Amino acid sequence: MSISSALQTGVSGLQANSHAVGGISENIANANTIGYRRGFAHMVTTTASSGNGSGVLSVTAVDELDMNRSGGLISTNKATDMAISGNGFFVVSANPNETVQTNYMLTRAGAFLPDKDGNLVNAAGFYLSGFPYDVDGSLGNIDRSSFSSMQTVNIGNISLSADQTSEMTVLGNLPSQDTGLATPGAPFETSSEIFTGLGESQRIEFSWQPTSTANQWDVTINDQEGNPLGSMTVDFTDSGSLSGAPAAYTNITSVATAPAAFSFDATTGQATITLNNGTSPQTMTIDVGAPGTFDGITQFAGDFSQSFDRDGSSVGELIRTEIDEKGTLFGVFDNGMRRALYQIPVGTVANPNGLIEMKGNAYTLSGNSGTFVADEANSGSTGAINAGALEGSNVDVAEEMTDLIRVQRAFSTNAKVITTVDDMMDETTRLKR
Repeated sequence: MSISSALQTGVSGLQANSHAVGGISENIANANTIGYRRGFAHMVTTTASSGNGSGVLSVTAVDELDMNRSGGLISTNKATDMAISGNGFFVVSANPNETVQTNYMLTRAGAFLPDKDGNLVNAAGFYLSGFPYDVDGSLGNIDRSSFSSMQTVNIGNISLSADQTSEMTVLGNLPSQDTGLATPGAPFETSSEIFTGLGESQRIEFSWQPTSTANQWDVTINDQEGNPLGSMTVDFTDSGSLSGAPAAYTNITSVATAPAAFSFDATTGQATITLNNGTSPQTMTIDVGAPGTFDGITQFAGDFSQSFDRDGSSVGELIRTEIDEKGTLFGVFDNGMRRALYQIPVGTVANPNGLIEMKGNAYTLSGNSGTFVADEANSGSTGAINAGALEGSNVDVAEEMTDLIRVQRAFSTNAKVITTVDDMMDETTRLKR
């Protein structure tokens, strides 16, 4: 190695270490940036020769990102703030409902808030993307290997249309000690809210009359106006493993006036009623409980209790959102309904270190990043989504300060090589005198 080669090697050392200092300064500056991934410089030997590779070895700095180390979780208690625990990224786009595939990016910065149109956007101005659910709660046919099936997640001006009640299940207990008395007591009367096709709230009334026969009840079902639709007698089992379960339904009677109607299937324990509450009468089933089962009404000694499980709802306006660990964004409405609106996928690539860093703490795909998949969160090796939290930077300031000292010493040493070589070259020049 000649003196001039040593000078060139020293210069390469200055350049590489000054580049490394720049990366360290970026890390320290972004120590509090949400979802930031620290960068670092690998020192790689290279030849100063431009041809056959027989020249002296110099050094260059190659940038890398520390994509595999996660930052700590920061609790915010904001419904639309999200952090990923484990592998993967949020999928974002430069514009709402982006159609250009190359404008989609990946990020770990999950501080999303709705804009004036209700679109969820983070501080860098990138819009969160997800798969929308249909009104029936299905995602339909989606392509998880591209961005084509995604839409910008929007939580503005969402409402639920009215849903007519079509099914009801009656749950609870009848007190066995009230039956078999010479003079039975008054009936237990309850009612359940139902909804018409227009979302109007009405009620179905139930009367549970104990009889003078032990473990036997007469049941009457009335409409909104208190008009009886039909009745039946239910006997309960009083011994054995099925004690307390319905044993049989008898005396089934319909007193409904057309177009209202009433029927009862004694084998399934289901009543079918038709209500005269519109141009087209409303039909619904009421499940009281099949004989020999405990999935409906029961009879044990104790207190009377009754509850109803039914579908249907009135018109509802969105009041808040909830996000579970699988990335399902639910809307909670003022009519008490809760419905899945979007699935927020977690994007994964085969080689996260091959992603290209962009401004705004986001990354784009490259040929080195490998296959992209928009997975459901918390499935397989994909990370879970934590709502109400953010992921901090993975920068360790103490580590960066240590690296800063190490690089500064390397820079100073390379500078010393250059000044020494300069003195040697000066001495060589004086030999001619």
